[in-house]
Amino acid sequence: MSEEAVPGLRREAIGLREVLFQSITAMAPAAAVAASIPSGAAFAGGSLPLSVLIALVACLFTASCVAELAREMPAAGSVATYTAQGLHPSVGFLVGWGYVFVEALVPPLLLLQLGFTTAGTLHQEWSSYPDDLWWPWSLAGAVVIGVAGYLGVRASARFGTVLGVFEVLVFLVFAVWLIAKAGGDNTLSVFGTSHTAEGYDGISGVFAGSVYTVLAFAGFEAAAPLAEETKDPRRTMHRAVLGAALAIGLVYVLTTYAMSVYFGPDKFAGFGASGTASWEGVARASFGLFWVLVFLAVVNSTIANANACATVSTRTAFALARIRVFPALFARVHPRHRSPMAGVAVQCAVSVAVMLGLGFAYDPVTAFLLLATVIVTVVIGVYIVVNLACAGYFLRRRRELLKPVRHLVFPLLGIVAFVPALLTAAGLPVFDFVTELTPPVSYAGPVVGVWMSAGVVILIFLLRRHPGRIAETARVHLDETSTTAPSQSGVVQS
Repeated sequence: MSEEAVPGLRREAIGLREVLFQSITAMAPAAAVAASIPSGAAFAGGSLPLSVLIALVACLFTASCVAELAREMPAAGSVATYTAQGLHPSVGFLVGWGYVFVEALVPPLLLLQLGFTTAGTLHQEWSSYPDDLWWPWSLAGAVVIGVAGYLGVRASARFGTVLGVFEVLVFLVFAVWLIAKAGGDNTLSVFGTSHTAEGYDGISGVFAGSVYTVLAFAGFEAAAPLAEETKDPRRTMHRAVLGAALAIGLVYVLTTYAMSVYFGPDKFAGFGASGTASWEGVARASFGLFWVLVFLAVVNSTIANANACATVSTRTAFALARIRVFPALFARVHPRHRSPMAGVAVQCAVSVAVMLGLGFAYDPVTAFLLLATVIVTVVIGVYIVVNLACAGYFLRRRRELLKPVRHLVFPLLGIVAFVPALLTAAGLPVFDFVTELTPPVSYAGPVVGVWMSAGVVILIFLLRRHPGRIAETARVHLDETSTTAPSQSGVVQS
């Protein structure tokens, strides 16, 4: 294949600002503040700010590991490449197989949330609007994301930057306003254990709250697959991954503190994602039309998150197709926009099919919970394996750069932090605060099992027939001296 027939991804197309917001929007800060984090209030109560702070520290351990690996191996394959080099190419393939699957499911997840959030709000304002007419809004979001992906990384990354700035600013302004309104009720006691929910006294309640809060950090690694399209990728990736986790973690701490002291720490166990005891509910009751900005920020967050994760899935699929462990179709890019056009088209089709299929088969909220369980289970599993890969890489391949704390202690602490979150997401009642999953949400486990089993079958086939392709999972294309020579797959790297 000629270079003109199959151009590579656009090199040096974006900088630190865009990739930083790639990770920030993948974390969906507005949606996390309004919906994910309040789920921990049932356990931590008014001490939820302490839970968020603990979760931030815990997630920074894994973010540090991802950042270290991203600096050493700037590759579109990201987590697949890291684990292939740090552990084994077979493990890298399975991580990539699982990662591209769940990242492809994030857009339909967010499109469902966009649909039922918009429909519910419109019905609340105008009762004549049907609260079950959610799907037109979801389809509109799918079109926006598809167009952004087709136009290439510059368009999608800059679009994500604008959306990310808006949602973060809205909640930061609201948090400052809440703190000012709280006046003399501001107290640092919310960073202690005295306000936990009934039945979860002391540190046990704070720990339970932090486990649920950890899930709000998922996505900090989303900058990594853009390495081959980024200026100075080794330095930029490292700063973007760590910067996003730290910056948005601090936003989570500030916003949770603000609402806790305003709402009342001793009443905060009843705070949730909807109704009067929620971010939108408080905004409606006490801050006039500011609730409209809160609503728009959450809607904005769903689109930004879907856009970021669509970029992750298409780049990961591109990387795997380039070495022929995925169909070669996914390695084809648009000659002008240099976007993986086939991957974008497939991602859009999957998003619409899964969103409408599950949304109508059950209802949009139930479909959302099912997809969320599938996604979180696999993503946290990937984080655990990447922590292991960090230790393995610096022990096996770069011993001269090994820093025991950063490359051994941090990975261990990252694993310790995410194992409870994994058990909680899977609904395994190891802890007394974990609720066992019920159908259809409980189908998430079998869905993940079937997909990963299929991956094992394909891995065995490739190891027997084309072992060199699995070995190339560890390949870092930017490290090659020739940037225009065809690879073994026949796809030009440019």
